[in-house]
Amino acid sequence: MTAKTFGEQSTTDEVLEGVDLSGKRILVTGVSAGLGVETARALAAHGAQVVGAARDLGKAQAATEGVRAAAANGGGLELIELDLASLASVRAAADRLLADGRAFDVVIANAGVMATPFGKTADGFETQFGTNHLGHFVFVNRIARLLKDGGRFVSLASAGHRFSDVNLEDPNFDQGGYTPFGAYGRSKTANVLFAVEFDRRHRDRGVRAAAVHPGGIQTELGRHMTPESMQALVEAINAAQKAAGAEPFRFKTIPQGAATSVWAAIIAPADAVGGRYCEDCHVAEVVDGEGIRGGVRPYAIDPEHAKALWAKSEELVDERF
Repeated sequence: MTAKTFGEQSTTDEVLEGVDLSGKRILVTGVSAGLGVETARALAAHGAQVVGAARDLGKAQAATEGVRAAAANGGGLELIELDLASLASVRAAADRLLADGRAFDVVIANAGVMATPFGKTADGFETQFGTNHLGHFVFVNRIARLLKDGGRFVSLASAGHRFSDVNLEDPNFDQGGYTPFGAYGRSKTANVLFAVEFDRRHRDRGVRAAAVHPGGIQTELGRHMTPESMQALVEAINAAQKAAGAEPFRFKTIPQGAATSVWAAIIAPADAVGGRYCEDCHVAEVVDGEGIRGGVRPYAIDPEHAKALWAKSEELVDERF
């Protein structure tokens, strides 16, 4: 039997066709909209017991009615409250899961914010770095012992990591210079680097970690962007695409966007994706240079850089893992 190949237009259902996830327990953060809901739906429809984390449980309850309706082969969904912008909430959610004690086969860190106005989390971190990176850093590390040997961790990053590297000297823009996409880029680079170092620390017990770029999708993630700023971004991408002799940018559907998450979590060979950055249901090439389409920047998968971010993150949250 030859392995199927998937690509940019593959959907979650195509990736998981014929796969039985009965008996698997999978955690997905950010299940109140968009990719998180679709990821949970696809997994539950194939028999997985999904634990969905969301900041607003009422909103998540309404958003996931279709997940419960689609559940099959013993699959199902339970919800837990998790506000990544509050370390008190993060630690309380982790404590509840640890007290429950049931293990996970996969953890998918899907939740996030994008291009927000300048702000701070409850703990005083810049909103995007604090929510997208530090919240998941504490949450996933606290529950890491619940990840079964041979399990996987998937960290949702973005081609937006190409906007900017992390800044370990001034992570919260205390020295100014804030731009919504510059900060988003830092947080998404951090999401990749976290997967790189998490993979190094846990692969001895068969746990592998991968970062994924879902693609450009119109979801609630873009709520802070005006139609004009979205149009300008697409035009900039297309100019770069044209210069590179590549196809024009097309938005993905939500099932196409969530496909790389489930591919990296369930389908791809562990050794192929461990410590790597994936897009369009394959491992991305390392690509330097301008533009934000395709490939991963070298700084985002640099192992020493990943260790340095881990140490800085521990210092910021005042917790060692």
